[in-house]
Amino acid sequence: MLAHPAHFIALGQGSGLGRVAPGTAGSLWGWASFLLLQLWFTPAEIGWTILFAAVLGWWACTVTAQHMRVADPGHIVWDEIVAIWLVLWMCMPMGWWGQLCAFLLFRFFDAAKPPPVRWADRLFKGFGWRGGFGIMFDDLVAACCTLLVIALWRHFFF
Repeated sequence: MLAHPAHFIALGQGSGLGRVAPGTAGSLWGWASFLLLQLWFTPAEIGWTILFAAVLGWWACTVTAQHMRVADPGHIVWDEIVAIWLVLWMCMPMGWWGQLCAFLLFRFFDAAKPPPVRWADRLFKGFGWRGGFGIMFDDLVAACCTLLVIALWRHFFF
């Protein structure tokens, strides 16, 4: 993890190194770190941070996947972290239960990969810039699906 700065980033500062459900662990770390970001940054600054983190993640995921010699390693969780940041940033303010529902919805879309997440997951495979982008892209699509469900829920029930 510490052999290269890209590894530290892509592996979610170690949160993705667990043997069981590394994507869930990375998403939990993303949730916790988002709550910390809110203490110091304005919503606009968080938005810029997410954009920067997505571009940085593209690089870090590309390098780490190449070094691991696996096209989309499960231990790379920066994609989950950035995606859950995006979901929470777009939905806040909301209470703990709302955040938990957003987290669970995101995990559903990311793990089950229903269409269009499955399409996004298959679109960019391999190594190099394309593979790194693909690692990030399907989780961003899962985040968009999560945001769509939350928007529909709020529209029809609130």
